[in-house]
Order: sequence, then structure tokens, then C-alpha cells
Amino acid sequence: MHAAFFLLLGSSLVRFLTRDQGDGRTSWIVALFAVFWLLYVLGQLLAPAPRPGARPTARHLAWLGAVSAVWIVLLVLAPSATWCAMPLLFAGLHTLPPRIAVPVVAVLTALVVASQMRVSEGAVNPNMVIAPPAVAAVATAVLVHLQRQAARQRTLIDDLVRTRRDLAATERRAGVLAERQRLSSEIHDTLAQSLSSQRMLLQAAERVWRTEPDVARAHIRDAAEITSRGLAEARRFVHDLAPADLDGFTLPGALNALAGRESGPGLTVAFRLDGTPGPLPERAEAALLRIAQGALANVREHAAATRAVLTLTWVDDQISLDVADDGRGFDPDGAPAPAPPPLPGEGRGHGLPAMRIRARQAGGTLTVESTPGEGTVVSVAVPLVPVAPAPPAPLRETAS
Repeated sequence: MHAAFFLLLGSSLVRFLTRDQGDGRTSWIVALFAVFWLLYVLGQLLAPAPRPGARPTARHLAWLGAVSAVWIVLLVLAPSATWCAMPLLFAGLHTLPPRIAVPVVAVLTALVVASQMRVSEGAVNPNMVIAPPAVAAVATAVLVHLQRQAARQRTLIDDLVRTRRDLAATERRAGVLAERQRLSSEIHDTLAQSLSSQRMLLQAAERVWRTEPDVARAHIRDAAEITSRGLAEARRFVHDLAPADLDGFTLPGALNALAGRESGPGLTVAFRLDGTPGPLPERAEAALLRIAQGALANVREHAAATRAVLTLTWVDDQISLDVADDGRGFDPDGAPAPAPPPLPGEGRGHGLPAMRIRARQAGGTLTVESTPGEGTVVSVAVPLVPVAPAPPAPLRETAS
């Protein structure tokens, strides 16, 4: 557009010097051409056009009015400046809203037609009347269409940017929720269980402190051992490592050690292995061990069972873990069976939902079979063929 302006301005000046001069105003008109050129250049430097979609500034509008006024004066004195209207037309359409640009174009076009008619000789040439409005109409239609299309594109881009920002925020929230869920599951399966066991042992020691001091000391030693394991779990939990029980042990060895630790007065826990153990992904090992810990915590705290059995079954394409007890049982499809009321400050846990999520993240499934008064069996099956882990889901169940 700038190149067209300078080219048409130069050709208009050349035409004026070669055909239209002849009176004493030539030097003034040439000076007016120079002022017109200088005003146009200064406007691009001092009053640039606004960015697309933005309102023109007062300085730019003042420049546009000034350069148009100079062109009108120049058009009256030198009709050869007629075609400089085209760059002005594009400049006005480019920066002004359509409701203002269209009348401005109409005025400029009318001035061009009037100038052409003033210098015409003989019969009126219809092209002088028809061509300028036709060119102006085509240019106006094209530029207005481009403006509207650009506005739609800006709206679309803004929507895309906003959508991307909302998506990023949603992903951050999902990541926070997933991490919060992971933390709650880890705390429930490690620290909370350790603290619960310590409390039970210390309460038992307090009850027999005077009558059976040796038994009380044994309870305290067991509580101290559980405290040490809980501390090790906490340190590994902070560093996001595998469960401490798997450090130097295979999954069968860790489950066997878990059964030995959970056995005690009133509850006997046994471990059985079916099949030949083989390599297992760390994620699956950790998930199965945590599920076993959570299931035994439920047995100890809610089932009132006297015996529990951990059964690890290894077959060709999957590994399964069953935790069975002979406790009070409950209705898996309804409310859980009555259980002793929790101690002050102790709410019901979220063991079953956490175990389901762990099984799903390892690519497996978890089922619960129970009947009131006939015990409970928690079964989890994990395929040995690697599968994509399912995304974490929010905890919705309240039974534990």
C-alpha cells in the first residue's frame, strides 16, 4: 500500500509537471505535493495504524483527517492527484470501522468523479462516472470481507487460547487430585496402619501393665518394631520408592513376612503360594503388597476374625491374590455389617476404594465376596501381559 502511494504520487507529480502546469501556482502546487508526501511519511512514524481489531487512536484519526484534507486541496489545484485517492482509500478502510470507512470512501470517490468531470473536454465519458465507483465498490467489498474474516479468526484464536488455558488448568487440577489420591492411599496403607497397630499394642500394654508386666513389655517391643517399620515406610514414601517390605524380598517373601507380622493374639494369618513365581513389574508388586496390607488392616480393625489366609496364585497369564477371613462379613451391595464404633478421632477408612484404585492402576481388577456372618474374600487379579494402567478415579465408596 505504501509502495502504491509513492508510485501514484510520483506519477501524479510527473503528469502535473508535463501537462497541467502553466500558471504561477506551479511552485506552490509542487510544494503541496511535497507536504502531502511528508505528511504521509510522518503519519506512518508518529501515528501508526492500530493493530487489527483495535480502535484507531485519536492521533491516527487526526493524521488521516489531515492527509485527506491536504489531498482534497491538492485535487482542486492539480487534478492529476486524483489517483492518490486509492492509497488513502485503502488506508481509511484498513483502520476505520466499516460504518465510518464506507462513507469516507463514498466521499473520496465522489471527489474523484467530480475532478474527472471538471477537466474533461467534449462529451462526457461514461467511464469517468462509472469506473471510480466500481473500483471503490470492489475494493470496499473485498476489504470489509477481509476485516470480518480477520475478526472471526481473532475470535477463534481467542477461543482456542482460552480453551488451551482451561485445558491446562484442568490437567493441573487432575494432576493435583491424582497426587492427593496417591498420597491418601499411601498414608492409609502405611502410616495410618502403623499408627493404628501401635495404638492397639500400647492400649493392650496399659491394660496389663500392673498384672502382667512381661506381656506389657512385649507389647511395647512390638510397638517399637512397628514404629521402626513405619519410619522406614515414611522415608521411602517421601522419596517415592517401593514399599520397604520389597527391599531385598520378592513378593512372596514380602507377603509371607506380612502374614507373620500380622499374626498375634486373637488373629492368625497364614500365607500360601500356588504356582511358580516369576518376574513381576514393580508397579504390580507394590500394588499387590499394598492391597494385602489394606485388606489385613480391614480384617484386624473391622472383621473380628480369628483367622485370615493370604493366597498368591501364579498362572501363565496372570497373578492373583486372595485375602480371606472368617470374620463378621458384610453385604458388599449394601451397608457394611455393624462394627465396633471407632475411637475418638478415628473415622472409617477408605480401604476398599483405595484397593480398587490400586488394582486398576496396575491393570487388574478387584472383587469382594462377603456374606454377613460368613467372612470375606478380597480377590485381585493382575495380568502378566503389560497393559496400560487405568487413570486414577476419585474415591466414591465409603465402605472399608
